[in-house]
Amino acid sequence: MRSPIKTLLSSALVAALAGLTACGDNTATTDATVETPVAAQDSSDVVDGEMVTVSRAGDWMSYGRDYSEQRYSPLDQITPDNINELSLAWFGDLAERGGSYETTPVVADGRIYVTSPWSKVYAFDARSGELLWKYDPKVPGEWAVRLCCGIVNRGVGVWKDMIIWGTLDGRLVAVKAATGEKVWEVQATDRDLWLSITGAPRIANGRIFIGEAGSEFHQRGYVAAYDVENGKELWRWWSVPGDPSLGFEQPELEMAARTWNGEWWKTGGGGTPWDAVVYDPVTDLVYIGTGNGAPWPAEIRSPGGGDNLFTSSIVALDASTGQYRWHYQATPQDSWDFDNTQQIVTADLMINGEQKHVLMQAPKNGVFYVIEAATGNVISADLFVPTANWMNGFDEKFRPILNPDANYGAFGDRGFHVVPSAGGAHSWHPMAFNPDTGLMYVPTNYSSFPLVAEAGAKMGNQLLSINVGKRPQEAAPQLEGAGSYLLAWDPVKKAPAWEQRQGGSRSGVMTTAGNLVFQGTADATFSAFRADTGEKVWTAPTQTGIVGGSVSYEVDGEQYIAVVAGQSGFGGSYWAPNYARLLVFKRGGNATLPEMISYTPPVLNPPENFGDAQLLAQGEQHYNEHCASCHGNNGRVSSMFPDLKYAAALNTPELFKAIVIDGALQNNGMVSFREHLSPEEADSIRAYVVSLANEAKNNPPPAFGRGAPPPPPPAPAGTAAKATTPELHN
Repeated sequence: MRSPIKTLLSSALVAALAGLTACGDNTATTDATVETPVAAQDSSDVVDGEMVTVSRAGDWMSYGRDYSEQRYSPLDQITPDNINELSLAWFGDLAERGGSYETTPVVADGRIYVTSPWSKVYAFDARSGELLWKYDPKVPGEWAVRLCCGIVNRGVGVWKDMIIWGTLDGRLVAVKAATGEKVWEVQATDRDLWLSITGAPRIANGRIFIGEAGSEFHQRGYVAAYDVENGKELWRWWSVPGDPSLGFEQPELEMAARTWNGEWWKTGGGGTPWDAVVYDPVTDLVYIGTGNGAPWPAEIRSPGGGDNLFTSSIVALDASTGQYRWHYQATPQDSWDFDNTQQIVTADLMINGEQKHVLMQAPKNGVFYVIEAATGNVISADLFVPTANWMNGFDEKFRPILNPDANYGAFGDRGFHVVPSAGGAHSWHPMAFNPDTGLMYVPTNYSSFPLVAEAGAKMGNQLLSINVGKRPQEAAPQLEGAGSYLLAWDPVKKAPAWEQRQGGSRSGVMTTAGNLVFQGTADATFSAFRADTGEKVWTAPTQTGIVGGSVSYEVDGEQYIAVVAGQSGFGGSYWAPNYARLLVFKRGGNATLPEMISYTPPVLNPPENFGDAQLLAQGEQHYNEHCASCHGNNGRVSSMFPDLKYAAALNTPELFKAIVIDGALQNNGMVSFREHLSPEEADSIRAYVVSLANEAKNNPPPAFGRGAPPPPPPAPAGTAAKATTPELHN
């Protein structure tokens, strides 16, 4: 470990990260435009003989703004006293459908960059909103069936004059920041495996750090570093050991293998670090949060127990070499989908009269951690939700004491209602830390979820080994204070400071030096709260939900607030209009959103049922294997794609075959399944969907559910009904 950088530089960015050039005179194009390259600038300083770079207050230059990932802007023009003057300055329409917009905007040198579903990138002029360029990496449509949890992308990274991001099909792409001209592209994953990249890259010292997703498909997780100049892989660190007979890629995997039982390598084990990656210039370490084990029940993937390292852990690696330094496993023997991939934040805190450089995390398991960044020593671990029943407390080394009754994989159909929910007390949605108030603002959910193990059971095409059609034998627990809310947590006092029920758990957070916290809120709005008290002080309509994080930046002496609105299924239906936009606010803005569009949803009009019980069973099996991940199953209807019960092609066998087998809608992302299904098997799927459609027609639900077309509203009245299966993310 090198000596700490000076205190004033704890949020430093590397010199080249700050070296973007001024915006050129570009015009919008369908693909990338090309211009003459411009030279990168350097804004580094020398302090006591050490070269460092301070992040520019007016920009938002990486996913969490700077290396600390605090999502705190030092801009303070906008305050609770004048926020009533904040209004829309401009907006940019975003065309893509198919998934929620989970991107955090990145702002540098007068340009603002956002990603959209299918891994496309838009560049806008941060002053005027003019579209400068758009880049489409052309991810194959068939990749949708290889994704656990949606067609999403969380944002780009910046280095010198380049913009860099990952794609759903596992590529890293670098383009020129001013023009969108491609510089290089590499395949970062094995295309024969069901792996994807959904997280934003972190970049430091000439290295790109990024992990991949795929635990739900029984893949082994890894994080890797790549040369920022050409994309060449520099090192790779595996989070789960493979087949011991083949040897181990890293020495610590031999230690990890002793925490597994059975033949775990045949399922891959999970542990994919799909989001949380943080570089710390103080320690020169990279911290990653790893994903859940696969399949979910520990007793099935590792019979007889074992911690299953390094799943559901925080791991520290040498940034230059990828060598292991330390780890802390937040959820040993995870059986509850408790990924540890939630955002990791670094900060300097005064604890018991001593300043400590720490990292903080609030993962899905409901515990808020404060850990010494250099050593991995746990300073505190406290529930940030009222209760958790998967454990019975901690031992003297902060190792969770697991609740034996929570090991539902060992109890057949008995099952277990886990608290907090498998969806997480805090999911991937970014939290924010304000050093002025000393508070962390956490999108929080307090609820339970039913889990019943069944070896080999799927949810769509996901290999979870839980039966989503069964419920535990015992009733769900009654939870006082259950719900979704924004929590302000004091990491020093280890206690909540306030909670705001007008905030929520499914939207990212940003905070500013103006004593404000911003978050997307219910009923298609964007709101601001006082950072010290939680009082709601401002709101603006957005016409659709917000799930990603907002940012603040400054141009020509004016402070702006920017956020991307675009929540899949917000109107309750695939057929609802698309209102995805980049929204930018400033004091005195005078832009207005267009009026919302009325639409006529389709109606259920299936043919009569056909086929015997054997054909319907065959159709159900093939539907679950090939269709459910996009079109929904067991009440988990996704509005990212059409609900097939409403498909007109159900009435025409020839048309159904033309779509499913011949690929008639290939250009719309519906690929041919000729290699996986025979025409007869495709027709068994039609028979099964027809039976579902007639059942829905004859027994309509009292209110529309997620993915089913509601009556056309004059304005969005709220989010769709809560799904009956976990909201998964990676």
